[in-house]
Amino acid sequence: MIDSKLPNFRAMSPAQRLTHVAQAAGLDDAEHALLAKPGALPLDTANGMIENVVGTFELPMAVAGYFQLNGRDVLVPMAVEEPSIVAAASYMAKLAREAGGFRTSSTGPLMRAQVQVVGVSDPYGARLAILKHRDELIEMANARDKVLIGLGGGCRDIEVHVFPDTPRGAMVVAHLIVDVRDAMGANTVNTMAETVAGRIEEITGGKVRLRILSNLADLRLARAQVRYSAATLQTKAYSGEDVIAGVVDAYLFAAIDPYRAATHNKGIMNGIDPVIVATGNDWRAVEAGAHAYASRGGRYTSLTTWEVANNGDLVGTIEMPMPVGLVGGATKTHPLARLALKIMNVSSAQELGEIAVAVGLAQNMGALRALSTEGIQRGHMALHARNIALAAGASGADIDWVVKKMVAARNVSVDYGMSLLQGPRDE
Repeated sequence: MIDSKLPNFRAMSPAQRLTHVAQAAGLDDAEHALLAKPGALPLDTANGMIENVVGTFELPMAVAGYFQLNGRDVLVPMAVEEPSIVAAASYMAKLAREAGGFRTSSTGPLMRAQVQVVGVSDPYGARLAILKHRDELIEMANARDKVLIGLGGGCRDIEVHVFPDTPRGAMVVAHLIVDVRDAMGANTVNTMAETVAGRIEEITGGKVRLRILSNLADLRLARAQVRYSAATLQTKAYSGEDVIAGVVDAYLFAAIDPYRAATHNKGIMNGIDPVIVATGNDWRAVEAGAHAYASRGGRYTSLTTWEVANNGDLVGTIEMPMPVGLVGGATKTHPLARLALKIMNVSSAQELGEIAVAVGLAQNMGALRALSTEGIQRGHMALHARNIALAAGASGADIDWVVKKMVAARNVSVDYGMSLLQGPRDE
C-alpha cells in the first residue's frame, strides 16, 4: 500500500527523492532509470506525436505528498515551472489528513459532440425531426466504435438546441452525449459527429457545418471536499479562527468580483494543470472547460466554495469539468506520462480527475491562507529565490548561499543576487 507522507522531502537530493518515490510506487529498475535521466522522451517518439519536431522541451517534474483521497494515500506527480505550487499543495494536503483528507466523487465520463445545422426555416420543427430519429442516429454513431461499445461506453442520448435568430438565420445544434470510458474522448466523439452528419442533413433539409466536441464538459464533473479545524490552521501569528475568517472573506471576494475570480481560479489551475501535464493529458481542454464552467451562471465566478461548518471547521468544495483520459494520445505514447499514472496508481479516468481537483482545492487553500494572513509574497518569494539566484549566475554551493542572503534581506532580485556574487562570501 502506498504511503503518501514525504517527511523531510525538501531536504533530500533529487536522487534521494526519486529513490523514495520509486520504492513507494513500486517502480522497477528501468522505470527508476527513466525518471533519473534527462530526455526521457525519445526524439523518434516526439516526432510521431506532433509535426515539425526539432527537439524536446523539459519541465521540472515533482511529486506532491501527503494526499489522501477517500482513505487512500496518493503520490501526485506534477510537471510545472513555477515555485511554491508543489510545496503549498503538499502542505495543505498534510493539514487535511487530520480530518481524513479529501472526499471525492465524479459523474460518468460523458462528453458532448456538436453537429451544427444551418439553412433551416423551421428550426423547432427540425429539432423534433432529429429527436424523432434519435434511436437511429444513436445506432449509427455507435456502429463506428465497436471497441468502445465492448468496454461499456457509446452514444447514450441526443439533445437538440435551437438558436432561432442569428445574423445568419436560424441554427440548430444537435449534441451527441457519449460515454467515452477511460479516454479523453475527442477523437471518438468527433468521429461519431461526422458519421451522423449526412443523415441529419437528410432529416432536417439543412446544411451541416461544424461537427466537433465541446470542451465545456459539463456532464463530466469531478468533485472534492476538504475540512480544516481552527486548531489545525492556528499559527504563531494568527488564531485558527482568524485564518478561517480570512479564507472565507478571500473566497467571497472571488465569488462576487470577476477580476479577483480570474486570479483565484488561476491559482486552482496552478494545482490542476501540472497533474494534467504530467499525465500527458490535454491541459488546454481542461482550462477551457474550467473557465467556461465558472461562467455558466452568466457571470465569471469562483470554481471553489469555502464555508464555516456548525462546529466552526472550514469546509472547502470544488466541482468542475474534468475531461481526462488514461488511454490514447500522449498519455500512452509519452514514457513519463505512463510512469506518472503508475506512481498515482489510478485505475480509471474518473479517479485521475478526482485527484486533479483535490490538488486544485489544496492549492486554492494554500493561496487563500497565505493571502489572508502573511501575504502571498513571503512564502512564494522564498521559494522563488532559487530561480532568481540561478538567473543571477549562481551555481553549485553558491545557490543556497545567495538564496539565504536574499531572503534574509527581503530583497529577492537578480540585481541583488549579482551584487552578492561579486562581493565577499561572508556568512
